[in-house]
Amino acid sequence: MGVTVSCPRCAGQVRKPDLMHSAWRCDNCGDVSPFHVAEHISAEIVGAVLRESAASAERIPLWCPWPLPSGWMVTGAGWSGDDRFGVRATVLACSGPEPLGGGPADLVLVAEQPGVGLGTRFAGIPGLDPGHLLAEALADPGSHTGPHAKIKAAGHPTPLWCVKSPEDRSAYVSEAKGMWLYAVAWPASAGYLLAEHVVLHDLSEGVPPELVFGAPSPYLHGRA
Repeated sequence: MGVTVSCPRCAGQVRKPDLMHSAWRCDNCGDVSPFHVAEHISAEIVGAVLRESAASAERIPLWCPWPLPSGWMVTGAGWSGDDRFGVRATVLACSGPEPLGGGPADLVLVAEQPGVGLGTRFAGIPGLDPGHLLAEALADPGSHTGPHAKIKAAGHPTPLWCVKSPEDRSAYVSEAKGMWLYAVAWPASAGYLLAEHVVLHDLSEGVPPELVFGAPSPYLHGRA
């Protein structure tokens, strides 16, 4: 399968380790955990991402809405990591009808350890982690009414907090299984999907045979 490798933080080109450097490098961001994404999506590619994660010291969840919302399909999967530290982040993309307007919509779910920067890349927010923006969201007077959305992740109620992001998307962050969870939706109004009792299933605990796949998401290949 064709796989592209890029910087998890800026989507730029990366250089492989060599005699002078033990880490993958981006000219803009320095040492990084490179982002690997297949050009197409299928059950075999999801399985390949899961095998990479399973070989790491700490298994990173691969989150997927399950059951998928009506008309939605899985449209991409990838991971960030290298041979030294294993997988440090995973991403899964889904596409389907926008819940309010009916046009096309996309959702990207990221699970990552601190310091990777993949989630902030898709969310379009500064920094490597969302902690400072999450603190701002919690300090907002409107936050006293509770989280902006509530989902279930691996069977556990999980609050989501909306953070400041570019106007073309909505970005939510939380923690699940001891690491960051990002949910980023295009267009911004598609974030309403997360208010519809979404349940996230960790595909490392089993891949439903009924999972439906669609055309590759453009957001996993630098468009974000």
